[in-house]
Amino acid sequence: MKARTASSSGHRQRLRERFFQNGIESFHDYEVLELLLTLATPRKDMKPQAKELIRRFGSLAGALEAPTSVLLDIKGMGQANVFALKLPHAVGRRYLFEKTQGKDYLRSSKTVKDYLTHNLRERNREVFMVIFLDGQNQIIKMEELFTGSLTTSAIYPREVIQKVLSYDAASVILVHNHPSGSLTPSGSDRAVTKKLKVALASIDVEILDHLIVGGNDFFSFADHRLL
Repeated sequence: MKARTASSSGHRQRLRERFFQNGIESFHDYEVLELLLTLATPRKDMKPQAKELIRRFGSLAGALEAPTSVLLDIKGMGQANVFALKLPHAVGRRYLFEKTQGKDYLRSSKTVKDYLTHNLRERNREVFMVIFLDGQNQIIKMEELFTGSLTTSAIYPREVIQKVLSYDAASVILVHNHPSGSLTPSGSDRAVTKKLKVALASIDVEILDHLIVGGNDFFSFADHRLL
């Protein structure tokens, strides 16, 4: 038992040294998970659990985005281990969000899209967000306003207008996700966009784009001349 413990300890130390020397790119997906899991269970070999996570969820991203209840069903996984998997993902989302604040959207669109992908790709329900911009296209705020199926009856222009006025925004970018991963705008997507465009035009606020997030990719209404 002591020999096994010493061997596991040496293995974990080698993983940490590899990280500092070569970065995370030198790791297999299961090794990244193993390293995270050992932060919560430092004296236990977590390689079997790490490999089981990859087998069950298919990838590092799939494991990190898996529901807590499902992760806890895996043998050898406790609350502390799940916390170790969920915390870096949440910190990454917070980090990307803070990088967008006060930035020129046109010059920081990749950072914004990285945040949106990180934040929305794992949601199992549609989320409608608005990015509020000032007269110089700097980001004032990004805010989730509605959750659920995107229909003209579920989106209230009055609430969007109230938010625009409260932030003194000059323009907005609409964002929502498709949990299915599809990037094709639905009839409801087009109708909601048209409805909000008319409503916001009444207060001289322009919709610069409507982005659909599907998995790790985007569909832009502006790029396809649908605005």
